[in-house]
Amino acid sequence: MRRLVLVALGVAALLGAVEPAPAQSQRRSAPPAQAAPAKPETPPPAPEPPGAPYEKELLRLSEILGSLTFLRTLCKESDAGDWRARMEALLTAEGTTPGRRERLAGAYNRGFKGFALTYRACTPNAQAAVARYVREGESLSRTLAGRFGG
Repeated sequence: MRRLVLVALGVAALLGAVEPAPAQSQRRSAPPAQAAPAKPETPPPAPEPPGAPYEKELLRLSEILGSLTFLRTLCKESDAGDWRARMEALLTAEGTTPGRRERLAGAYNRGFKGFALTYRACTPNAQAAVARYVREGESLSRTLAGRFGG
């Protein structure tokens, strides 16, 4: 038994005297990772051209069209569907890029939703808003056509 203890102590002393090998050599080298199959790179989308000089007015006109679509439908006017059709025509004519189309549609939706949150029935105030927006939209249309052609 004493001999076993001495052998164990000797082995322990030897193990303590030996410096461990560097970590890299202790590890088994992993098989090389297989590279994922290369995906064909899609070219980045073309940068959007700079906005038109009348972009601000066009966005406001889109917002007005959205407001009028909601209000004229709420008040059950005969021309309620015409406002949406006018917006579709505007998108066809001016929505030349996906980004621009999205901005115009977003402005239309803001106008529509803004009044949808406020009005549940056709009131005198809703009718006054319609009259105001028709005047503003008419003025914007004339300005755009006169200044920028068309």
